[in-house]
Amino acid sequence: MTKILAIANQKGGVGKTTTSVNLAASLAACEKRVLLVDLDPQGNATMGSGTNKQALKTTVYHVLLGEAAIPQARIGSEQGKYDLIPANRDLAGAEVEMVEFAQRESRLKTALAEIQGDYDYVLIDCPPSLNLLTLNGLCAAHAVMIPMQCEYYALEGLSDLVNTIKRVRAGFNPTLRIEGLLRTMFDPRNILAQQVSDQLQKHFGEKVYRTVIPRNVRLAEAPGFGLPVLCHDAQSKGAQAYLDLAKEVLNA
Repeated sequence: MTKILAIANQKGGVGKTTTSVNLAASLAACEKRVLLVDLDPQGNATMGSGTNKQALKTTVYHVLLGEAAIPQARIGSEQGKYDLIPANRDLAGAEVEMVEFAQRESRLKTALAEIQGDYDYVLIDCPPSLNLLTLNGLCAAHAVMIPMQCEYYALEGLSDLVNTIKRVRAGFNPTLRIEGLLRTMFDPRNILAQQVSDQLQKHFGEKVYRTVIPRNVRLAEAPGFGLPVLCHDAQSKGAQAYLDLAKEVLNA
């Protein structure tokens, strides 16, 4: 059975796209069939997968509007060994255009239903806001992974996201659950980061992944080459952390 995982946090700069791209590559390295859906108009997951977003003719925008099916839009990430439904700036207009559609919150879910048997994992890189695109991601997903930095404001944003997930569960997707909280860009020398990490573990217990993603130069460099970090420097701490995360996801 295909497992659909939304990677979401309304706060920007917490490592959603980094996690989406590198978890996709790491699961593929574990010989799983993986589809990454870029649901962010910035198209960073598309570029980080080695695709020129400006040259695309068919994207997730066309899928959401019903102008293309997923097999028509998907492309392969040669380096990452996974499939991708790409995005570019066109996606920014999808929200306005979908307003008149019936069941506009489940357009992605309907599209993904057609390819359920093709993949072991579908990862959805959600935009950094709680909008109709994110709602589509949450309605399509079985579970949510929440990447977050261990800082004060992250805790405040987390409570908003948890409430949103509860509302989505109540109104649209009763089986949606929080898969786990992922600590990203973690610096163990930072006392505040340690304190916030301790609070997360105290309040969320087993919902906090054991794997911690460190601050890592190779991890930061990789998108500039259009590569997952595993293809950029497989021995780096960042690459090894995402491989550990993939193993944790596989054992969940």
